[in-house]
Amino acid sequence: MDLKIRLTKSGQAGDLFGIARKEQNIDGIWGNVVQSFGGKDLYRTIEEKAAHLLYFTVKNHPFIDGNKRSGAFTFVWFLKKTGILNPLRMTSEALTALTILVAESNPKDKDRMIGLILLILK
Repeated sequence: MDLKIRLTKSGQAGDLFGIARKEQNIDGIWGNVVQSFGGKDLYRTIEEKAAHLLYFTVKNHPFIDGNKRSGAFTFVWFLKKTGILNPLRMTSEALTALTILVAESNPKDKDRMIGLILLILK
């Protein structure tokens, strides 16, 4: 079932949840995560890509509402698709705490936040 439908039915999201401010914002986030230079990926590992996907989705606010939830969902979806999701390390509680920590972090601390996400993933 669609994430928006589930959250709306349970009263955890409203009509604005998951609506992109501009479609280009979401495309830009994905483009940043998979960008390369000189034929080499800027973020070389799956973990680095996942960490930046979570960070950019939460911090860049591409949606009108639900940026933290969408960022966490996208992060887990990406980890599942790439086969590296470890539910013993990335529990719901850990994901929630990590997502809130990223959201409340100072943009100057981006590298620290990415490092923390990578530490949890490894």
